[in-house]
This record gives sequence, structure tokens and C-alpha cells, in this order.
Amino acid sequence: MDFQNYQYSGLIIGGIVVILIIRLLIGYWASRKVETSIDYVLAGRRLPLWMAAPSIMATWFAAETLMGSSSEAYSYGFQGVVFDPFGATLCLLLAGMFIVRIARRAQYVTIMDFFQQRYGTAMSIVGTVTQIITYFGWTAAQIVAGGAILTALLGWPLWVGMIMVAAIVTLYTMAGGLWADTALDFMQMFLTAIGLLMITIGIIIHLGGLKNMFELAGAQYTTNVFAIWPTADDGYYGYYGMHGWFYYIAAWLSLGLGAIPAQDYLQRTCAAKDEDTAVKSTFVAAALYLGFGVLSPLIGVVAYGALGPDLTSEQTEFVLVAMAMKFLPPVLTAIFVAALASALMSTSDSSMLAGATMFTENIVKVFKPDLSDKAQLWINRWALFISGIFSLLIALYASTIYKLAVLANTSILVGMAAPYVIGYYWKKANHIGALASFFSGVISWIVLTIVWMNTYILPVVYEGEMTDDVVWDSIYIASTPAFFISVVFFIVVSLLTQKIDPPKPLKDINGKIVDMSEPFAWSKSPVEEPATGD
Repeated sequence: MDFQNYQYSGLIIGGIVVILIIRLLIGYWASRKVETSIDYVLAGRRLPLWMAAPSIMATWFAAETLMGSSSEAYSYGFQGVVFDPFGATLCLLLAGMFIVRIARRAQYVTIMDFFQQRYGTAMSIVGTVTQIITYFGWTAAQIVAGGAILTALLGWPLWVGMIMVAAIVTLYTMAGGLWADTALDFMQMFLTAIGLLMITIGIIIHLGGLKNMFELAGAQYTTNVFAIWPTADDGYYGYYGMHGWFYYIAAWLSLGLGAIPAQDYLQRTCAAKDEDTAVKSTFVAAALYLGFGVLSPLIGVVAYGALGPDLTSEQTEFVLVAMAMKFLPPVLTAIFVAALASALMSTSDSSMLAGATMFTENIVKVFKPDLSDKAQLWINRWALFISGIFSLLIALYASTIYKLAVLANTSILVGMAAPYVIGYYWKKANHIGALASFFSGVISWIVLTIVWMNTYILPVVYEGEMTDDVVWDSIYIASTPAFFISVVFFIVVSLLTQKIDPPKPLKDINGKIVDMSEPFAWSKSPVEEPATGD
């Protein structure tokens, strides 16, 4: 769609400008609330339910996710969105049930505080480097997507849009930290969720009811539009048998387990004012995520009938925006597209802050443990600035940045999920076992990806043309056996090395043993929480 020639494009541009100004103002406001490093990276551990839950939801509920899920649904129906929102919702539910209460009780600042206290420095540094690389790639992906939106609307060169997005996100996050992020997350969640609801209602009214809307649904490469499982007719993404099931399992695990040991998610749950609030926020976020998250793919499958069945892959990326322009009044369209730009920035600021926090807490403080709080705050801000610059450079010079982000994110699943999730509860887990799990998972994943990629197992729907997709399909298919290999190595190696590497008890940020009584979501929190480590 030619957005520059859209009759009301000026309204959309005006809406984006207003939201950008609001973001900068909130960054300035939040900077006045930041006095300590805990204020900066965890909002002082004072977030109430109404701020924590939208912030957790908004961590992944980004413009790229919204536009991507509608695009995938247009092509593959609901099979194409098992990764997100269904896998992401699974992550929130599992983490809320089994992880959040203990992590909040332990007063962790970063995900690597767990690895440091439970295993040791080597695993902490390996994990920190892996996640920082992930966040560089993921931030760069958001910068590219933001630049693309501005290019589509304004006709600017892509690099100009990317510099503008990177500069604004870096400035307000550098100033206000998590206080700025959470305040903006609430605004973003409200605007995008209501926008999706308005588009859906607009479609229903325009078509004359829900029945007519569902009758219009379709997809390019599947006949079972609403199936979220492998089918006899379509397999899964065109793959059948073992490969189809491996792909399907990977779709659930990639975010369902792979995002549990992610810094941006832990950072928000541990910023809640207490562990009960952290748990409740996670479940409220899961409900919001699923409730509003299914609307985007629903709009995508309806777009197949409303916009036509022959959109190109580049055009499908803007299906959601095109449907807003088709079924919403101009003012509401402007608000929604501006909200999409805002949503993208909420993911960018989350990943920037997550990487900067881990660099300070788990690399700098390893070598300089006696850092003053003022020095930590200063390093956090400048680490975030450098993260923004480095992510922008990657965005400017890398052409497959989204796929690089996927590659890095999957390495968290195959290398870190097993020692993180199992390590909370299995007392015999040790440092050597955690390292064995990481390296066996990552190495087997790389090897299996190359093996499957070179066999050229093309699904029918590709018809031998989309060979680039075979590479990325192989990455996902290989991640399933690689994850289970990492689990086996973690358990077996831990058991074999108990004498030379005695397991450590789980400790909090202050080095005290964590109270493991009442660890689940339905449990009761202790009367008093341990003091903050800073």
C-alpha cells in the first residue's frame, strides 16, 4: 500500500510526532525520580499491579510482533502464530507458576544473578555475553522496523528513520531507566490493545456480524485457518512427520521456555513492589497478552478475504496497517499507527536497558565488586548509550537483522533454559552440569541446523523457490532436539560430577540461602522480604 499517498497520512505523521514528544517528556519526568541504581534498573522495586502488569505485557507486545503475527496469519493461518501470542502466553503462565515468586524473593537484579549465585562466575559470564549479543540484535531489529515505518510514511531514506528512532529511544531510556519504560509501557499497551479492539469491531460492523467475518477468513498456504496444531492436510508450515513435529514443538518452546530466562522479563517482575504483586502481574499480563494478542492474527486471516489472496511477502508486513486504514475512521487510524510506532519503541527501550543492566551487574561488578551506587548508576547510563550506538550500527550495516535476532534468541532456549528452570528446584544441579548443558545445547543446535539445512527438505508450499526460508526453518527444527540434548547433558553431567563440583544452594542477591518454602504461584509469601542488595 502506498502510505505516502494515503489521504490522511498527515494525521498519522502528526500522531507519531505527538507520541515521540510525550516519550521524551516522560523520560525527563522519570529522570527526576531516579536517585539510585535500583531506581534506574528496577524502578526502586516499587511498581504496583497496574504498572507492572502492562509493562510485562508490553515487553513483547511490540509493533514488530503485532505486524508480524498478522502477516504470518495471512500466510499460514493460526499455525503461523503458535510462537506468539500462544508461546509467549505459555511463558508467562509457566514463569508465574514456578519462577517469579522465588526470583522476586531472592531480590535478583538480573537473570545472571541467579546463575552467579546458583552455579558460579563462568556460567554467569557466558550467559551474560550470550544475552547481551541477543539484545544488540533484537534492539537493532526494532530500529530497522521503526525506520521502515517512517520510510513508508514519509519517504525518508531508511537510515534517516533508523537514526531518529535510535536517538529518541536512547535519550529517554538513558534519562529515566525503568521508570520511563514502565510509564510508557502503560501508554503503549492501552493504545495498541484498544486499537486492535477498534479494528476488530470496525470489521464486524462493516461486514455485518461475526459470522460474515469468519466466513471471510483464509490463508495463503493452509486450508485449516484456525488450527494451531499439525494437520493431515497441511502438516506444520508444510513439514510432515518428524520434521513437522520438531517444528511444532519448537514453536511452543522458543518463547514458551526460551523467554523465561530473559532479562527484560525478569527485570519487570522483580521491579514489582512485592512477590505477591509480581505473581499477580504476570498472570494479568498473560490474560491481557492472549486476549488482545489473538486479535492481530484474527485480523490477518480476515485480511486474506478483505484485501485479496495475492499480497506479496513485503505487502503482508503492513496488513494490520492496511486493515486499519480500510475499516477505521482517519483519526482512529492515525492514533493506532502512532501507537504501533510507540509499541516498537517500548521493545527497543526494554532490550537496551536489559543489556546495559547485565553489563554493569554481571561483568563490571565481577571485576569491581566495591563499586559505589553512584558509579553503578553512571555506568548503567553510559552502557545504555553505547548499547544504543552499537545497535544502530548493526541496524545500519546488517541486512538480515531480524533473523539474526531470532538466531540469538534461540540460543537462550538451547543453552540456558534447562539450567535456569530446573536449577531452581533440583538440588543436585552444579556448575559443571550447567556449562555442559549450555555448550552441548548450542553446539548440537548448530550441527543439526547445518545437517538439516544441507538436506534441502523443502515443504510443498515453497515449491523450491524460497530457499532462504529453509535455513531459518532448519534453525527452528534443530532447536527441539538440541534443547532436549541440553537437558540430558545437564542432568547426567551434574550427577557424574557431584564430588568434584558439589552443588551450591540457591542464594539471594546478598548471598543468603533463599527460603524455598511456598515457592509456587498459589503459595503465600513470607511476612518479610529480604533487604535489597544495593
